[in-house]
Amino acid sequence: MDAPPVRALFATLDRAGIAARFVGGCVRNSVLRRAIDDIDVAVDKPPETVMRVLAADGLKCVPTGLKHGTVTAIVAGSRFELTTLRRDVETDGRRAVVAFTDDWLEDAGRRDFTFNALYADRDGTIYDPFDGRRDLDAGSVRFIGEADTRIAEDRLRVLRFFRFFAWYGRPPLDGPSFDACRRSAGGLGSLSGERVAKELLRLLEAPAPADALAAMAEAGALDHWLPEYAGVTRLTTLIGREDKPDSLRRLAAILAAATDATALGKRLKLSTQQALRLDVMLAREPAVDIAGGPKAWRAGIYHLGSGLYADRLLLAVEVPGDWGAALTLARSWTPPELPASGADALALGMTPGPRVGALIAAVERWWIDGDFQADRAACLAELARLARIT
Repeated sequence: MDAPPVRALFATLDRAGIAARFVGGCVRNSVLRRAIDDIDVAVDKPPETVMRVLAADGLKCVPTGLKHGTVTAIVAGSRFELTTLRRDVETDGRRAVVAFTDDWLEDAGRRDFTFNALYADRDGTIYDPFDGRRDLDAGSVRFIGEADTRIAEDRLRVLRFFRFFAWYGRPPLDGPSFDACRRSAGGLGSLSGERVAKELLRLLEAPAPADALAAMAEAGALDHWLPEYAGVTRLTTLIGREDKPDSLRRLAAILAAATDATALGKRLKLSTQQALRLDVMLAREPAVDIAGGPKAWRAGIYHLGSGLYADRLLLAVEVPGDWGAALTLARSWTPPELPASGADALALGMTPGPRVGALIAAVERWWIDGDFQADRAACLAELARLARIT
């Protein structure tokens, strides 16, 4: 609240008679003394008015969502999302038609959970119309008003319920909210894969998401989008191993061994890079040899690259060996390049063709078997030897 860009933004709004309050996640996390990623601000004037006022004061403003009342102000390099107070005019379970209002309680009433309807003035005064602070303290994720009504407005709120429970909740779950999610789970198939994947991956980033996932499975919230779900046992072991959270790796940990990564990637609209990484993480081969020690670890890192090797290593929860030392090596060792190439084979008088590739591959295997110790001269000598005998 005391940062210069924040002061500058609120000063501009105040001079124009625009009432503004911090809202949602930044207030929630501030109450919990957690890190704040984004600062969202609610204002009581239409977005066109807000943009005009900001521009008149020399502040950059981007119309990121005018239809929904949202503009993004950029002040001294900091971004702030400003959204006009709203009320729902029409909802269909996927998107809402809104009208602007100047009624703070009306705006609060259309939000999903009690602790997401927290507002704070510039001086830190908190407005809490639905006892959100009490629910935060209790670790209770609770819908505002009738849970079924809130979900009917936006079916994605079923997934948001479990995601927020993973980050802010403590057992037991709020009964009416959970029961409503269970009743509505069958309708999740109408959502887009992108929205589902975003919620699921954000849930998996939580420090301890196992309880939320188990509750999702119980409610049937994974049936359509993640029928490959295989429980949280492997995930729990992975979380105890990993040096930093990774949502895609955690996703791999909750999937059945026979999961088709390509099909899952298409269903959840994952990026090509994400789908390929998931495919490598789920593949049976190459097997991870942890017991083989540093030599085997270096060979694995060379073949897969440090990132994918770390993925496979961390997911190999049933393989014995010093996985911690192997992970340290994966994070610190850079694989060398093979000091021989096809050009060297051609320099020996060989004719271009498959034999050249086969010989280089043989030299590479020999070089790896020697733990990458052979220098260029030794590799060229081995290449010449193989060329003579094959």
